[in-house]
Amino acid sequence: MVPRPGWVEKVRASLERAPIAWLSGVRRVGKTTLVRQLGEVEYLNCDLPSVAERARDPEHLLRSVTQRTLVLDEVHQLDDPSRLLKIAADEFPGLRVVATGSSTLAATSKFRDSLAGRKRTIELTPILEEEIDAFGVPLDRRLLHGGLPEALLAESPPADFYAEWIDSYFARDVQELFRLEKRGAFLRFVELVLRQSGGMFEGTSLAKHAAVSRPTVLSWMDVLQTTHVARVVRPYHAGSRREILAQPKVYGFDTGFVAWARGWRDLRQEDRGPLWEHLVLDTLVFLGLGERTKFWRDKQHREVDFVVERARGVVDAIECKSRAEAFDPRGLLALREHAAAGRNLVVCANVRTPYTRTIAGLTLRFTSARHLGSELEVPGASPPRSARRRRIRRARPVR
Repeated sequence: MVPRPGWVEKVRASLERAPIAWLSGVRRVGKTTLVRQLGEVEYLNCDLPSVAERARDPEHLLRSVTQRTLVLDEVHQLDDPSRLLKIAADEFPGLRVVATGSSTLAATSKFRDSLAGRKRTIELTPILEEEIDAFGVPLDRRLLHGGLPEALLAESPPADFYAEWIDSYFARDVQELFRLEKRGAFLRFVELVLRQSGGMFEGTSLAKHAAVSRPTVLSWMDVLQTTHVARVVRPYHAGSRREILAQPKVYGFDTGFVAWARGWRDLRQEDRGPLWEHLVLDTLVFLGLGERTKFWRDKQHREVDFVVERARGVVDAIECKSRAEAFDPRGLLALREHAAAGRNLVVCANVRTPYTRTIAGLTLRFTSARHLGSELEVPGASPPRSARRRRIRRARPVR
């Protein structure tokens, strides 16, 4: 079991702010493994009939809990999960509950209560760049295999794993939550979204190739977002009349599935950049900036990968590059004509120690995904543990 301390700290911090932590994420991303790293918890697998039977009497179940923290894994499998969680929050003030599921809490009609004010939500992403060292694999494997632990640790891209996961996703998540028909058309749609991941959303084109109507495509896109299989990144408006504002971008949930849908068995240099962009987006989600992350593009095809608005007219611009030497400032220069204030970050796969450069009059901070939280000054973010250890070792001779 490889430790994921950043996520453990995130769950614990959520439980300090609210009695319920809703831990969601795609199937086999590592939710069960993560909650077992929380220390002394009482763990209940809600897939088991015996647990479902106990949950029919919520008060009796909750009184039997001997630990301060209760984990309800796959809680949506219960008949009335929101009732159990509401009673836990309202009637058992000393108890903290971590509930897990493969979708947002509101995905199923079983949740008759939104639990407003009682919960904090955490979306567990595939393995982050700063976690790769703990798994003992190179970055290229993370990009090609993806960040689901089973696929990441395989010696070669496990095509059977991806195909089986997609089948299980439809049967266990899509069918149970949404009762969708047209299995073949839906799975074609999922593959198209993965293949086009990182590009502009073209609803009409997707409808044509999936052989369904455009309203169906829009409905299915909601399903992918709800189950965390796709993330929509919307355009940022900096004030120019030549900006592209109507079309969002859509990203698949995992680089391994994107590479699989594109038929990649190995990586060329030009493949690394688009996949690295996905990994940077995962980091922004981990930092709690997923909803605030946008992109910028104009009609001259000048583009900035991600934009995070900090205040009115103040935006942090983030460019993603697999190699620092491949950075082209044209997109940032165009954005800064309309939104001058904010940090300019170039997040690179081949940068280990952050540094500052001035290019074309822009002050640029070249950094890595693992340092992104510190660069953006996200509360609670700190450099990775290995970086902190190196800093301490360098300081000792000075003292």
